[in-house]
Amino acid sequence: MKLVITEKPSVARSIAAVIGAVEKQNGYWQGGGYLVSWCIGHLVSFAEAGQYDEKYCKWKYEDLPIQPQPWQFIVPDEKKQQFEIVRSLLNRSDVDSVTAATDAGREGELIFRFVYQMAGCTKPVKRLWISSMEDAAIREGFANLRPDSDYDALYQSALCRAKADWLVGINATRLFSVLYHKTLTVGRVQTPTLKMLVDRDAKILRFQKEKYYTVGIQSGSLKADSGRIASMDEANTLKSTCAGTSAICTSIKRERKAEQPPKLYDLTTLQREANRLFGFTAKQTLDYAQQLYEKKLLTYPRTDSQYLTEDMGQTAQHLVSDLLGLLPFAQGLDLTPEVGRILNSKKVSDHHAIIPTAEFAKQGFTGLAESECKLMNLVCSKLLCAVTAPHEYETVTAVFSCAGNEFTTKGKTVLILGWKEIDQRFRSTLKADTEEEVLNTLPELAEGQSFSVTANVSEHYTSPPKAYTEDTLLSAMERAGAEDMPENAERKGLGTPATRAAILEKLVQMGFVQRKGKQLVPTKDGINLAVILPESLTSPVLTAEWENRLTEIAKGNADADEFMAEIEAQVRQLVKTYSCIS
Repeated sequence: MKLVITEKPSVARSIAAVIGAVEKQNGYWQGGGYLVSWCIGHLVSFAEAGQYDEKYCKWKYEDLPIQPQPWQFIVPDEKKQQFEIVRSLLNRSDVDSVTAATDAGREGELIFRFVYQMAGCTKPVKRLWISSMEDAAIREGFANLRPDSDYDALYQSALCRAKADWLVGINATRLFSVLYHKTLTVGRVQTPTLKMLVDRDAKILRFQKEKYYTVGIQSGSLKADSGRIASMDEANTLKSTCAGTSAICTSIKRERKAEQPPKLYDLTTLQREANRLFGFTAKQTLDYAQQLYEKKLLTYPRTDSQYLTEDMGQTAQHLVSDLLGLLPFAQGLDLTPEVGRILNSKKVSDHHAIIPTAEFAKQGFTGLAESECKLMNLVCSKLLCAVTAPHEYETVTAVFSCAGNEFTTKGKTVLILGWKEIDQRFRSTLKADTEEEVLNTLPELAEGQSFSVTANVSEHYTSPPKAYTEDTLLSAMERAGAEDMPENAERKGLGTPATRAAILEKLVQMGFVQRKGKQLVPTKDGINLAVILPESLTSPVLTAEWENRLTEIAKGNADADEFMAEIEAQVRQLVKTYSCIS
């Protein structure tokens, strides 16, 4: 018998159906020489501090730092029943091999290995690594199973991430809670994220708006503006000087420009755009995408790649032509897809970009909830945009001289609509707020041309920085610390595409951040926490550096023991430095 272990019951059901394990048993499926069982997320977790020593049940400064040696594991009570089922299957005498079919990523690898080790199993393990839940992809995955030892480095990276989070979370939370006599929850990624929100909030509060003026001159439909003018008197003087005189066109600069098609979605760009267009939170987008993945309509969502592998050209070609017939907003489009734009195997690590599946092209939107339809439309329109010609336009900058002062106007003319035609068609179907681009088409102009003008003064104010939305915060998390990282750093930023949504949710649940419409704003508790913690815990640079190291460990280019030794030293140093509040 071959035993297959998945991460979720729904995935087990899909895989079981494809490989012929159709008899339902208690906690697993059976048939065709296979047993298919499942975890429920993390079946096995790190033990609580109190399990290492009774004294850790109380929070005391003298007992810090807590650094387990060796690490202990537990099965939470609510998961014991399923763990026992999986354990007995792993140790069944007629099971001769095991297939790890948990999600194909860092966390999925950890979930499987913990269960396998806790069950005391030593049977050979193969790894199923797929990017789609379609029947064909599952069959192909089973035809190309790899030894799980090929993923040892990925597991080491996952283990380091989990241990580092535990060490920093437990020790920093206890340390600052004891010092300040109240529970202050600290996290390796959530605390620097909170600090970014708090810093932005402080900038908004400190902002002093300044008034300034501009003078505009006008001749028929032609309008041009001066730069900023600080005082009203100066602006009025300029207006009087220009009124009723002539302006001469002194220079015209024409530039032809091309805006390349957008790349395909990775999880972060999908979350950002769904937030901007539909107001979905990052977690909602991930949940909907996961549901669509399990329904076989969307490829694996937790990806950080925006490309497909080079062997997927044919697949993409078929998909595009199927979608042109399926999507209402694409009817009558004349499109010759340039699929080569979206293929680049070097830029795909674990999973390729998020695209619809062939199953979706067959089935369409039938039976999908409104939120799922919105997300599918978004992903489909992005694929079509990505394989369409660039958007080409011409910009014109004209400078006029009037009463010894310079006035400027800018215009834009579209030459080839390109991918923006699809984008505009798609956006016109949305009930969301989408900003229409207003084109300023200038009349024919020539240098030396003279115009009689009227003049006016307008009053403006400088704008404060904007509060973060999930869209802009996800972007900031992705770029955090990037300017301080080496150019060739593989992964920059806070967290990973797969974890960022959960971090934002946690900050909201713990009462450190609140949602105000689309905005994310720190609460009083959040501000107080970020202000008292040391830079080593709030600096995005440090956490971004860790994330990069974890990626290097996953690729086999960095040493896991060395990384853990540094984390442990950092935790010891933290406890030593903050023995009391100065």
